Amino acid sequence: MSVIINTGLGAFILSGLALLSGCAQLGDNKHQALEHFVDAMVVTHHVDKAELEALFTQVVVQDSVLQKIRKPAEAMPWYAYRTKLITDERIAEGVRFWTQHQDVLRRVEQDYGVPAQIIVAIIGVETSYGKYTGRYRVLDALATLAFHYPPRSAFFTKELEAFLLLSRAENRPPLESKGSYAGAMGLGQFMPSSFINYAVDFDHDGKKDIWHNPSDAIASIANYFVQHHWQAGQSIVMPVSVTGSRYKKIMNDQLKPDLRPSALESLDLKIIGAIDPDKKVKILEFKQHDSVEVWVGLDNFYCLTRYNHSPLYAMAVYQLSQIIVKKMIFNEE
Repeated sequence: MSVIINTGLGAFILSGLALLSGCAQLGDNKHQALEHFVDAMVVTHHVDKAELEALFTQVVVQDSVLQKIRKPAEAMPWYAYRTKLITDERIAEGVRFWTQHQDVLRRVEQDYGVPAQIIVAIIGVETSYGKYTGRYRVLDALATLAFHYPPRSAFFTKELEAFLLLSRAENRPPLESKGSYAGAMGLGQFMPSSFINYAVDFDHDGKKDIWHNPSDAIASIANYFVQHHWQAGQSIVMPVSVTGSRYKKIMNDQLKPDLRPSALESLDLKIIGAIDPDKKVKILEFKQHDSVEVWVGLDNFYCLTRYNHSPLYAMAVYQLSQIIVKKMIFNEE
């Protein structure tokens, strides 16, 4: 017998509907996975089984979610990815967002040590400052990926679990929350587990509102980076001059810095700028139309890739942040 707690799901019970109805919508061959998930939620988190079963009768599988996850934007070459994300409109909106929320951004930067321009750029890249926070019901997106996308089923099943728990904790009706095709939410597009681990009630109003409260969203992003070892006051990425292609022999898909700067000379690379010789770096390539740019990422660049595990994403955030901060310094809009 389960222990009934106020789950926040009760308002969505549909009288007379059985679990099999919901399973049919999710796909007949996914019955067992869904049943195991429901049972685990009951045992582990004391969710009322009848309420959860009723909730899943309303889940709708989204084919477009499956199509999008197979073709992520990060598969683009750098020159196309950059053009898509770093636009005049997004830069101008970033300046306006910073101006509008400069007091909060200043306080958060002081409290967390994460530069305001990085936070502003994250929100710009993720949602164009709240204009595009996602049109999918988060429950639909996560259930679709948990039960219909085997390559990442385990990951999205855990996110589905986290989403139901945060809906209960924050008293948010689970069928009302909307987000991206992957279930990311709010101004900074937090996955549910990230919300649970890193979301902050910065204005102390009793709610962690990353959807409509810029203060909470800004501080939550900063907290995410601090918890992923952001190093205040340190560089992020630096350009490199290249002679030859000897460096290519040690290129790999790992993102964590793995070389001392002194090792670059033997690879015919020279960092443009001063760098702490004790800091490790990561060699990075960014494809242009007819050439390749080479940079080295430092620990803070790696930290940016913890938000989205793509060097293209991290570089777009960095470059957007640099353009916006220059606009702010010179009072341009």
